[in-house]
Amino acid sequence: MRSILPTIIIAAGVVLTGMILGNAFKNRYDYQQTIAVTGLGKTDFESDLVVWSGYFQKKNPDLKEAYAQLNEDRDLIKSYLKEKGIPDNEIKFSSVDINRDYDSYYDTNGKYVSRFAGYSLNQYVTIESHQLDEIDALSREVTELINKGVEFYSNQPSYYFTRLDSLKIDLIARATEDGRKRAENIAEQAHARLGSLTNASMGVFQIIAQNSTEDYSWGGTFNTSSRFKTANITVKLEFESK
Repeated sequence: MRSILPTIIIAAGVVLTGMILGNAFKNRYDYQQTIAVTGLGKTDFESDLVVWSGYFQKKNPDLKEAYAQLNEDRDLIKSYLKEKGIPDNEIKFSSVDINRDYDSYYDTNGKYVSRFAGYSLNQYVTIESHQLDEIDALSREVTELINKGVEFYSNQPSYYFTRLDSLKIDLIARATEDGRKRAENIAEQAHARLGSLTNASMGVFQIIAQNSTEDYSWGGTFNTSSRFKTANITVKLEFESK
């Protein structure tokens, strides 16, 4: 009897090991019965907010005189903008930036000399508006201020969309629908049946200029230089396959 017991124990161990390996293989096999796809949601849209800015400056050896001249230019700029149909509440002037200028040169003895040349005062004006056509035209025509004696430098407008949250939700829905159609097509080609969704994750949200060769970025791209944009988002989905 004692000689049979080890044999029974070994046999039971072999059977148990076989059952464990069989279940592991089955679980591994079942785990692999999934279909993983990436869905794409994409749409073209137009910006609804424009931000435009420029700056003007005055230089004068006397600080008080320079500041008075800058104030005159600010009044001219504000009047000009109002003539273009820009309301007061959309016009924002920054604080005045004051710099001391120096002329540097070598004298006849070869000594480096730095001499105070006066003050340089700069001030920015910024407009945030939903009047895109008007601001687009203004950014091109603002050089008319030069004829009024204002030393003005215009920046390129930046364009934004104020309803990004609703746009992103719509794109996620489109991407999810696109991903499901891709998964259904794969299942059909494999003579299988698409099961439940087991996993989903959102990819990078991108906004680029329409019809551009602008590069996509792994960290996301957010174009502000173009009024007309293209937004897209990817969604990774995993489905059971039956």
